[in-house]
Amino acid sequence: MIERYEAASARGDWPAAAALLREAVAREPGNARYHNLYAYSLRKGPSPDMGLVFKHYNEALRIDPELRGAHEYIGEAYLMVGDLAKAKEHLGVLDRLCFLPCAEYTDLRKAIAAHQKK
Repeated sequence: MIERYEAASARGDWPAAAALLREAVAREPGNARYHNLYAYSLRKGPSPDMGLVFKHYNEALRIDPELRGAHEYIGEAYLMVGDLAKAKEHLGVLDRLCFLPCAEYTDLRKAIAAHQKK
C-alpha cells in the first residue's frame, strides 16, 4: 500500500493518494503514520477540508506524540490557515524532539520564515 501511495504522491495525484490512505486508516486506525500521510495528502489536494486535515494530524499525534513528520506537517497546515503561533508551537516541539537539527525542524522553520515574509 505504501508503494502505491508513494507512486500517487510522486505523480502529484493527491486525490488518489488520499483514497489509498483513507483505506489504510480504516484498516489500521491505530497507525499514526497512516493518519499523518492521509492528512498530508488531503492538505496537498485541491480544496482541502482543513477540519479533516487537523483531525487526522491530531489523531496521529495522539497515537504517537513524538512523530516528527506529523509535527512538521501540522505546523505547515497551521500556516495555511494563518495560525503562526500554533506553527511555532510545533516547531518548539520539534526542537525538543530532535537532538540535532532534523529535516522536519529545518523544513518547518523555513516554512515559517517564508510565511513571515508574506
